[in-house]
Amino acid sequence: MSNENNPTMQAEHKVSTPTNHDEFARQEFVRSYKQYLVKHVHGTNQLAYEKRVKPKIKHDKGRDPQNRFEVRDEMVADPQYQMFSTLLRTSQEMMWSSCQIPVQRNLKDLNKKINKRQKTTLGSLRLDPELKTPGYHTAVDIHCMPGGYHSEFDKNDASAGMVYDRAVHIYAMGQMGPYNDDIGASIALWLKENHPKFQPVKILDLGCSVGNSTVPYVDTFPKAEVYALDVAAPMLRYGHARAEDMGRKIHFSQQNAESTDFEDESFDLIVSHILLHETSNKAIKNIISECHRLLKKDGMMVHAETPQYKGMDPFDAFMLDWDTRNNNEPFWAGSHEIDLGQLSREGGFDPDKNFETMIPSAFQVAEAKRSLTFQGGDFGGGGFWFVYGNKK
Repeated sequence: MSNENNPTMQAEHKVSTPTNHDEFARQEFVRSYKQYLVKHVHGTNQLAYEKRVKPKIKHDKGRDPQNRFEVRDEMVADPQYQMFSTLLRTSQEMMWSSCQIPVQRNLKDLNKKINKRQKTTLGSLRLDPELKTPGYHTAVDIHCMPGGYHSEFDKNDASAGMVYDRAVHIYAMGQMGPYNDDIGASIALWLKENHPKFQPVKILDLGCSVGNSTVPYVDTFPKAEVYALDVAAPMLRYGHARAEDMGRKIHFSQQNAESTDFEDESFDLIVSHILLHETSNKAIKNIISECHRLLKKDGMMVHAETPQYKGMDPFDAFMLDWDTRNNNEPFWAGSHEIDLGQLSREGGFDPDKNFETMIPSAFQVAEAKRSLTFQGGDFGGGGFWFVYGNKK
C-alpha cells in the first residue's frame, strides 16, 4: 500500500510488514495527525511565549529569559503548551500501537520469512547472544517504543525492526524519503561534495538500527566494504533481511559501539545517525575513543545529531529539549550540552581537526521538503542536519 514514486510514501520490499486496509488507514491517520500538529499547533507555542511567558519572565526578573530552564519553568504551566505536549506525546503512543498491530497479527510467519534471509550470502549477519544490552537501553523504552529496540517476543525475533522501520516513516511524516535514508544520504552527499578526494574503502555505521542510513554508503561508495553494528538483535535480523532484499551488501554484527572486536585502524570512515543522544555521558566518551582506535590515519568520523543548545535562542532550546522529559530520551539534554571539542580531545583526536556544521538534507523533493519545525524540535527542522566529527 505504498509507492516509492510518491516522495511521502514508504517504499515496500519483500520483508515489509503487510497491512490490511484498516491497519494502513490507521497508520496514515497518525502520520496526518503529526503533520497537523507541526503545521497548525506547534507554532502557537511561540505565540504563547511571546504574549504571556516572555513578558512574565521579564516582569519577574527585570530582563529577558537567559536560558531554556527559565523558559521551561513558565511554559510548562501554560495551557497552550500543555495541550501541544499532551497531543504530541499521544501521537507517539498511537504511532507505536498502529505499527505493532500488523506485526503481532502474523508474527511467526513474518519472522520465518525474515530469518530465511539469514542464509543468503550477499552480505552477512553475526549475532552475539552473550552481549549485554547497555543499561541506557534497558532503563527506558527509548522514543516510547514498547520494549525498546532489543526486546524479543518470539524465537529469532525481528519484530522490533519491523515495527521501527514503519514507525520511523510515520514519525518523520515521510520527510526522510521512501526508504527513511535521508540522514545517511545527506552525509554521503556532503562527503562527496566537500571531500571529493576522500574515497573510503571500509566503512562502519555505529548503532545502525535496521540499516536505513547504512544503505546510502553502499550506493555512494560502491567499491567500499560496508559494516554496520547495533546492540539489538531484532533490529539486525530485520536490517540484514531488508538489505539482502534490496541487493545491498552490508556486514551486520551485534556489538556495542563502546567496545568492538574490530582490529585497530580498520576503517576509513565511521558514521552514526542519531546515535549519540541515546547513550550516556560515559558511553559517548567510550564511543569516540573507540572511533579513534578503529580509524586509519587520515580517516574520518561523522556523527549526525540535532544542533547543540550553545548559542541557541532560549525558547528554541526549550522546544528542542521536549524529548528529554516527554519522549523517554534521558541523555538528550546532556548530549546537546557536551563540549564536542573537548570530547574529541579526550577521545584522542586532534581538536584542531574537529568539525561541527549544519549540512543540507539530501531529500529535498519539492513536494516533501521538511517543515521549518519538526514535531517537538527533533532533527533541527528546516531541511538540515547537524554533524560533528573529526579527521584522524
